[in-house]
Amino acid sequence: MHDIASALIFWFPAFLFSTTVHEAAHAWAALRGGDPTAWRAGQVSLSPFPHMRRSPLGMVVVPLLTSVTQGWTMGWASAPYDREWAARYPRRAAWMAAAGPASNLLLALTAFLLLRAGLALGIFGAPALATLDRLADPALAHDPFGIAAFAARGLSVLCMLNCMLAAFNMLPLPPLDGATVIMLVLPGRAGDRWRELVMMPGLSFAGLLLAWNVFPAFTRPMFDALLGLLFPGRY
Repeated sequence: MHDIASALIFWFPAFLFSTTVHEAAHAWAALRGGDPTAWRAGQVSLSPFPHMRRSPLGMVVVPLLTSVTQGWTMGWASAPYDREWAARYPRRAAWMAAAGPASNLLLALTAFLLLRAGLALGIFGAPALATLDRLADPALAHDPFGIAAFAARGLSVLCMLNCMLAAFNMLPLPPLDGATVIMLVLPGRAGDRWRELVMMPGLSFAGLLLAWNVFPAFTRPMFDALLGLLFPGRY
């Protein structure tokens, strides 16, 4: 049986928060780069509601369905931008695209450092059975109200989820952010050709299908790397 309660208590809120931060980072970077489109839509905001209104299926319906049926959460969201602005300023558009995954890495790092702090203080310990949502367990002999257990589980989910979001979105496949971020390293003519390629109709669907099939190969190495960093020499 899927752990529905865990998904609704930990995975869904973490997804909602992390995706909101991701899209707000895109919107903020676009505004700084000269495109106020997302700002006018109210998406330079850490409130989830503007993002939920724009993508109700990806931010609410599918995440809740996967929480109930799979025991973890998936979904999507988007921030609007001016395509003419992106064509005129491809490097600014690339930095805008990079801002989303960068925000997820920052959240993952914050959660990771809090886990390490908890381990150093003896609040957390190595889990008996490590899983994607259990990178650490409470180590306190007495845990009033289950606070340490809740914190260990919540930080584990937040860390792992944001590592996965950053890695998935950085795959250089349209319509993922990585397909635009790559413009930062492509020279002018090659960049123009790449931009024309990723804008081809139907390529976004093919890119998502390929990304969905390729990405599982990255999950285990990320999980193992996080455990190795948290517990050097043990995992």
